[in-house]
Amino acid sequence: MAAMPMGSDELITMGLRAAPKIVTFAIYDSTEQNVLNVEDIVVPAAFEWPQALKYVRGNVLDIMREYGVVRAGVRTSEPVAQRPSVDRMQIEGVLQEAFASSTLEAYFAGPISVMAAKLGMARTAVLPMIKQARNDLDVEGWDQLSEARREAVLCAIGAVNA
Repeated sequence: MAAMPMGSDELITMGLRAAPKIVTFAIYDSTEQNVLNVEDIVVPAAFEWPQALKYVRGNVLDIMREYGVVRAGVRTSEPVAQRPSVDRMQIEGVLQEAFASSTLEAYFAGPISVMAAKLGMARTAVLPMIKQARNDLDVEGWDQLSEARREAVLCAIGAVNA
């Protein structure tokens, strides 16, 4: 399990994983070592792209305020992706801008290798957790989560070390 920073009473973190029309987020309480929530922000189909980006940003900032998020992480596209999604990368950029515009004390953004480093694990240990639902961190209901939701949870847990 990820180590909690010294002197913290409560550390609520958020992890995000973007897709072209959906942003999955997870909220983690590191004090209780418990996932508080995992949900999707679905971009309304009627929105033009600038309004969609604004919608994502506004919702993420609202969620961070609602839960009192102190640290966050976003799992970004792999730099060697064979079919990179421009829409996904734009959403990832908006998420990072939202972090920078917020009161977060720390955040990270990166592909699986960065997320693994924040978890204190090897990338090769993280991949089976995502792809095969291997529950190395003993997260309740892990096998019921989609891969995107697992990545969001792992980002939230890794954000403890952002």
